[in-house]
Amino acid sequence: MEPALLTASELLGVQRELARREPIFHRREFAATRAQFDDMMDSEFWEVGASGRRYSREFVLETLSTRPRTADEDLWRTEGFHCREIAPDHFLLTYTLRQGARVTRRATLWRRTGEGWKVLFHQGTLVEGE
Repeated sequence: MEPALLTASELLGVQRELARREPIFHRREFAATRAQFDDMMDSEFWEVGASGRRYSREFVLETLSTRPRTADEDLWRTEGFHCREIAPDHFLLTYTLRQGARVTRRATLWRRTGEGWKVLFHQGTLVEGE
């Protein structure tokens, strides 16, 4: 039932770079202020939350600017990373995020630019029965 998700050897460096940034919006070393989050996101960024709701770039930025950091974030576990180049300098990174009993599958589209990594899209999907 599960797909065999193996990252091509030539993409392992990209996978490591991007995995360090996940879960996006929770890695203070990459972005902690609204301006830094704004710089990290593509101008047309949007996301689909675990609820299935779609969120605009502006909504995400506003939410991030008012959200306090919690100690629980330090206990979150990411695993099962897979990276695939879907177009030149555009990468799909997938993984599982464990937040205590809550488990989600995550997918983030990233673009490598001259200014650094830009996030284009993100989706989280709840895993039932795990």
